[in-house]
Amino acid sequence: MINLLPPDIRQNIMYARRNARLLRWTVGLLIGIVGIGLVIGIGYVYMNKLGKDYATQATQAQADLDKQNPAQTQKEVEDITNSLKLVVQVLSREVLFSKLLAQIGASLPSGSVLLNLSINKLQGGIDLSAGATDYQTASQVQVNLQDPNNKIFDKADIISIQCTTDGSTYPCTATIRAQFAQNNPFLFINGTSTSK
Repeated sequence: MINLLPPDIRQNIMYARRNARLLRWTVGLLIGIVGIGLVIGIGYVYMNKLGKDYATQATQAQADLDKQNPAQTQKEVEDITNSLKLVVQVLSREVLFSKLLAQIGASLPSGSVLLNLSINKLQGGIDLSAGATDYQTASQVQVNLQDPNNKIFDKADIISIQCTTDGSTYPCTATIRAQFAQNNPFLFINGTSTSK
């Protein structure tokens, strides 16, 4: 097809087509900018509302926490923690007295008796008093208690030996401070070894 239109009209038609395309692009671009503006505006409004909602929730949560008295709750938790620590300490030093007394009685020499037994404030130690028929037997009590074959004490020290002449069956009294052996089967924590 041959275009026989004069050059001015052809040029006007060409520019008109270009203008129509540019107008479409401009309208599309404006619609895109308006769409992006709407998305940003809606997003801003939504984020602002969400922020206010979270601020309200945080204020409400803080008010609820203040009503619950967190300082008192923290103090109660610390008290419970301290009590549990005390229980663990007591159990770690707990002595199985029924088995311990039998073993101490078996280790005492002939002519002596156990008079008194008390756990002192030193960790893992015990004070005991034994009556004896004479001074020699009273000192033998310390030797027997420290004997590693008894598995009771690592160390036993004589605090005092006092003898009287009052005519009683056991005129001498030995006071001994002893330290429990490391693997003592008569302590509560190590007590599992006695059940074998």
